[in-house]
Amino acid sequence: MSEENGKKKHLTGKRIFTLILSYLLFCVMGGVVASGVVMPAVVGASAITKAIEPQMSAGLDDVKFDLQDLPQQSRMYASDGTTLIATFYTQNRIIVPLKDISQVMQQAVVAREDRRFFQHAGVDPTGVLRAFVQTYVHRGDTQGGSTLTQQYVKNILIDQANSSNDPIAAYHAQEDTIARKLREMLLAVQLEKSYSKAEILQGYLNIAQFGSGVYGVETAARRYFNVSASQLNLGQAATIAAITKNPQAFDPTLHPEASQEQRDIVLDLMQSQGYATAEQVQEAKSVSVKDMLNVQEVPVGCQTAGNAAYFCDYVVNKILSSAQFGETRADRRNLLYQGGLNITTTMDVTAQNTASDAVRQAVPENDPSGVESVIAAIRPGTGEVLALAQNRTYDASADAGGTSTSINYAVDQADGGAQGVLPGSTFKPINLVSWLQNGHYANEALPTSTQYANSSFPCNSTTTGVWRVQNSGGGTVNPESPYQGILRSHNTVQASMAQRIGLCAIADTATQLGYHNAITNQSDIHDTMFAPMIIGSLNVAPLTMANVYATIAANGVKCDPIAISKVEKDGKSYDVPSANCTQAIPSNVAQTVAYVLHQSAVSGEGKSANFPNRTVYSKTGTAESFFLDTAAFTNGVSAFATVGNMETQVDLSGKTINGVTRRTWYGESIAGPMIRNFLSSYVTQANIPDDPSYGQPDNTLMNGSGRASNSRSMDNSDSSNAETSRSQDRSNPATSTTEDGNTDTTTDETN
Repeated sequence: MSEENGKKKHLTGKRIFTLILSYLLFCVMGGVVASGVVMPAVVGASAITKAIEPQMSAGLDDVKFDLQDLPQQSRMYASDGTTLIATFYTQNRIIVPLKDISQVMQQAVVAREDRRFFQHAGVDPTGVLRAFVQTYVHRGDTQGGSTLTQQYVKNILIDQANSSNDPIAAYHAQEDTIARKLREMLLAVQLEKSYSKAEILQGYLNIAQFGSGVYGVETAARRYFNVSASQLNLGQAATIAAITKNPQAFDPTLHPEASQEQRDIVLDLMQSQGYATAEQVQEAKSVSVKDMLNVQEVPVGCQTAGNAAYFCDYVVNKILSSAQFGETRADRRNLLYQGGLNITTTMDVTAQNTASDAVRQAVPENDPSGVESVIAAIRPGTGEVLALAQNRTYDASADAGGTSTSINYAVDQADGGAQGVLPGSTFKPINLVSWLQNGHYANEALPTSTQYANSSFPCNSTTTGVWRVQNSGGGTVNPESPYQGILRSHNTVQASMAQRIGLCAIADTATQLGYHNAITNQSDIHDTMFAPMIIGSLNVAPLTMANVYATIAANGVKCDPIAISKVEKDGKSYDVPSANCTQAIPSNVAQTVAYVLHQSAVSGEGKSANFPNRTVYSKTGTAESFFLDTAAFTNGVSAFATVGNMETQVDLSGKTINGVTRRTWYGESIAGPMIRNFLSSYVTQANIPDDPSYGQPDNTLMNGSGRASNSRSMDNSDSSNAETSRSQDRSNPATSTTEDGNTDTTTDETN
């Protein structure tokens, strides 16, 4: 609102005198008579002065009348900027200018609340006198006598007290005292000197409560009639205008009969004041309120976001933890729930829908096995999170249970997730990247064993005893190359690699690729270094693994996952968390490892994720029969899929999942097909082209000499679909549960 001539005009003696007389007539006479106390015939000047003096200092400088300071709903959208995911509010309000409110709506509220609005100067002595006579002389319904301007002032004072979490101020803004009424009147007169009638009417229509949990005329129009405020007709406007007298009792969704009675009163007032003809009023009355309504639910929060609820929850956690949106977590929450933000996320609607379908096709939500299925997807080279899905219903209530939970199994503990999953053999490409970066090559023949002294691994936190590790079915292949170790998903060659380059080097590479542990106080992989980590004995969020593979898919460019692309309010943009994209590993290393992963998808252990007419790169994993994993990417999307019990580790051996019983479950049995279904459906529906040129290996990195042919079929010998095994660090069995190696304490096989 703008000030008239840039100045606030002082009250004249005449206006103050009129104000005092009006106030005393209504509040002193009315209030005292109502209390059964005889009012003195003469009110002394000193008494008047005492009532006035504390309030004379009250001015507009202490009160914010900027509409943008009002609590408004924030809205979260998908990446297309139009698909609404969720709304957030403490007061469900959408601010609109007066030009976007139909004239008949403006007239209806004036007719109902303050017929002399355009004539008085903030306080209406005639209205006060009429209210007093009606209430105390004729003993009719209680009349307030407040002008629309006074009501606006009162609403602003209450709202600002509530926003400041000041219950005492909120009480004083509503208490029935001379002091409160006097301040309200003084402010109303000052307000009329500083702002135009149009600005005051606009403010009132945006702040007033129009029903249970409905604030502002725009929200009311959408709620009751599914139209904007600019489209409201006579009957609709009269219905909304009638509500403010008692927002609960006259809410048309709760009490349609009472609402209709009040609507008709407003219509009669509009006719008598010249805003509508008799014919128009009769036509409006001929339609019942019940028949007029087109009620729209106004949901709040991620609870109502459907299959996007877990993505929504991830975004909320990012807002609450990001300094861009406020100094404290409380400030950020207030901004989200009251700030009127338009939040555009990175969520791809097609990706989210296909991921949601894929997790439920793999494991129905009510499957007797009780296991969870999860997919996280990210766009390589951008950090944009495309989808987060799990076969559970989002429920943040205290009594959530069964197949309902608010825990987002796809993300870190700090972002509302659990403790992560064991990645198993999907970790092995990280070893290969580190191997190549440290001067070795993929086809290098390495001696292997089934026993490795813990002291032989540089940086191992366990330096005593022996790590016993085998491939599936027992034993080892000796010698074996890292390349074949990926295709066959063998363990013993991973140990041989780690002996030579050290666990620190592998941890460094993992961090470069974007890896970190899911548990908040153990997020740095360097704090959890021990030999079995090289075959996935770690706790990681599915989104993190999807991002690691996205780095390989993006020519070695690593980006931090981001879920928010834009946050705006009335044209003002907020800074949002950056993806911080950097060249993490050399492009020739990324292309070479991608080549190996493509061979895994074509003829190795990752082929369950492959599908026709598409270049796919994949690796499966099985972690001690607890988690069944697959990581895969194709042009435009990288994803990680997992199946298991996400809150407590449960052995899946012998379980029946989605009607299928297996003595031993593998990642390729269920996570592979799940990620295949997601990727194939998504790239087809989203019309994302293939890029068969990606994944050209560097011959030197493959063979150390550069003599091999630069083709996708090179060195694909002995790539049969060999089974692989799990491993366990006998010296630390509580923390070494991993994929792909048998020990003398377990015989289940995985791949």
